[in-house]
Amino acid sequence: MTLTRRALLGSCAALPLAAAAARAQVVTLDMPPLALPLKLDDSVAPGYRRDVLVRWGDRVTFDAQPWNPRRPTPEAAATQFGWDGRICGIALPPAGADGVARGVLAVAHPTVDPAMAFPGGQDRPAVAAMMQGASLLNIELQAGRWIIVDGGYQSRRLTAETLCRITGPAADPLGGSVQGVLGLAGGCTTPWGTLLLAEDDPAPWVARLASLDARFTEGTRFGWVVELDPLDPASVPAKRTALARFPRGDVAAALTQDGRAVVYLSDHRAFGHLFRFISAGPASAADALDQGTLSVARLEGRRLRWVALPQGAGTAFDPIAAAAQAGALAFDLPAGLAVDPRGGRLYLACKGNAARRPDQVDALNPRAGSGGGHIVEIIPAGGDHAAETAEAGLLLVGGAPGPRFAASVRAWPDCPATLELDSAGRLWIGTDHDGQVGAAPDGLFGCDAQGPGRGFALPLYGAPRGAAIGGAAMSPDGLSLFALVRTPGAEPGASYERPGTRWPAFDPALPPRSTLVTFTREAGGRVGG
Repeated sequence: MTLTRRALLGSCAALPLAAAAARAQVVTLDMPPLALPLKLDDSVAPGYRRDVLVRWGDRVTFDAQPWNPRRPTPEAAATQFGWDGRICGIALPPAGADGVARGVLAVAHPTVDPAMAFPGGQDRPAVAAMMQGASLLNIELQAGRWIIVDGGYQSRRLTAETLCRITGPAADPLGGSVQGVLGLAGGCTTPWGTLLLAEDDPAPWVARLASLDARFTEGTRFGWVVELDPLDPASVPAKRTALARFPRGDVAAALTQDGRAVVYLSDHRAFGHLFRFISAGPASAADALDQGTLSVARLEGRRLRWVALPQGAGTAFDPIAAAAQAGALAFDLPAGLAVDPRGGRLYLACKGNAARRPDQVDALNPRAGSGGGHIVEIIPAGGDHAAETAEAGLLLVGGAPGPRFAASVRAWPDCPATLELDSAGRLWIGTDHDGQVGAAPDGLFGCDAQGPGRGFALPLYGAPRGAAIGGAAMSPDGLSLFALVRTPGAEPGASYERPGTRWPAFDPALPPRSTLVTFTREAGGRVGG
């Protein structure tokens, strides 16, 4: 039975009173409230099909070398899909004369765990530097299904060798250019046609790679937001220092009502902040993200106020100190971001914070000592992303459903980490326990963000043991949902030789592999119904 309007209204009489009250919440999604068992394989909601598109080691560039996990080389890794993955979005080119729907799918590769990526667990920094970074993949619709175009002309890899420009207030101190991107943790496509990729805290990568090249001893050249044109394979990425340097969980982009660029940035720490950058000029300008105002969110009652931070290189290098002086709100490990282009709403996933004390609880971080996390909904005043204030509240509390839904669900998001909004305004929530194995696997959930079923999450997918969900992206036609199953088998104590699972191939000669998959409805139609 599915939770459509007809099923909900028709089934209530057969349910106990408490269950009937919860199931009567009319949702737009067509997945049933199934349980997600912890197992070596994955789980897919009834009525859905899961297809593999690309895995760690598969070809990205036209000249990619064959994957040999037992004898990896930097040259091969620089042409192949990375060990870890995080979907950053889909860029759409102008329609072609042949009428074929196409796009460029961007995937970040944040980490490389030596214990899981290399035989014997012996780190190979030169190889890891090429495995991390990002993959841009040509996709197109063929025979009703979205596929990866093998060796597509826009397909490319960004690695520790990629030349980048440095722009904005910190450009002069840093010399104007740098070779390499490190630890890309998230990203998004923008309304002005670019791709943003966010570097996380570069310190672990800098320490790991310092012996390879002197440039990795200068940590301040890393940890920025990178912007490039995803449709131009020759585009030189630019590190936009006006967006400041701090550990990032994700970025999301929007436009003000007068056409300026807006970038939201989550500070990926246990008591991290939420930042907003608004360009001084129109988003269409080539240097739009080089000049503007960086602000941080401060809680005033149940509303957020954006407090502008001092401009200049000082704030660019250390915005967290400036945010503390501005009284910034400290969230519970801010992670994924998503903006609804139809109504201006912003959603923030917080993974949870076991270190929060009872005296530190507030309206947007409601629990002390909890690792379950939650999702915050932010509504700018007047629907304008330039507004100084915004309404804010909780869409969903992770860990276990509240009494409103407890009788109707068997799986619930815990540690929400990634967010995607589809054209119907529904959220797709990916969870991530960092490999910790519990009673249930990490999963991908659909959730109505508005309407009678608001905040009711239903599972589409359960990941294999040790894996997490590295984001999702809906295809332009809504018929396929791309998702990233990251680091399967990488649970505490696991290794290349003894992983928690060997998904997806279950070949004893192969390690488990992060995998980009798609979900489609077996009966056809839009994902989610």
